[in-house]
Parts: sequence; C-alpha cells; structure tokens
Amino acid sequence: MAVRIRFARHGLRNQPIFHIVAINARTRRDGKPLERLGTYSPHPDQNEGAKHVNLDFARTKYWLGVGAQPTDGVRFLLERAGLLPPRPLYPKLHRSAEPVGKQ
Repeated sequence: MAVRIRFARHGLRNQPIFHIVAINARTRRDGKPLERLGTYSPHPDQNEGAKHVNLDFARTKYWLGVGAQPTDGVRFLLERAGLLPPRPLYPKLHRSAEPVGKQ
C-alpha cells in the first residue's frame, strides 16, 4: 500500500484549514486518513500576522521512515520544519560531452 502525506481540506468556504494526514495514495482528498499528523492554516493570524502549523514530529518521522511520500506542499512545510533536507534550487542537468550546434 502506497502511503502519502498530504493535505485534507476542512473549514469554511474561503477560510480553509488543512489537516496534514497520512493516507493511502488511492483514496480521495478528504477520505478517511490512516493518521492525522497536524494542521496548517494558510491565512495569517490577525494579531500576529503569521500562519500556524501544528505538527507531530515523532509520528511524521515515523511515516517518513516507513516510506510515506509527501506531496509538494507538505514537502515544503516539512523542509521548513527541518524534518526533510531542502531540495536543490537547480536540479542536476544532464549535458552531453559535445557542445550543441558545433559540427
């Protein structure tokens, strides 16, 4: 069974709150998760001006350790939290030994 760590949308219209969940890759976005790992509120708080992320580090490390693949949005949050190493800015380019255009 392929497990993904992804967002499940909850909340009101125009005021979403996302649960960070470990879920089977084939289930729908808001389906029943295997485990809820945390929450993410994309709208800044009125008082602090900061977005809120609550995350269970131990359980997230467990799911990453058993092979769960995070989606791109969750990967960004996990990189910011220090659970994953940051991705390189420029992926490795595969270049041939010969310059292109010169014959």
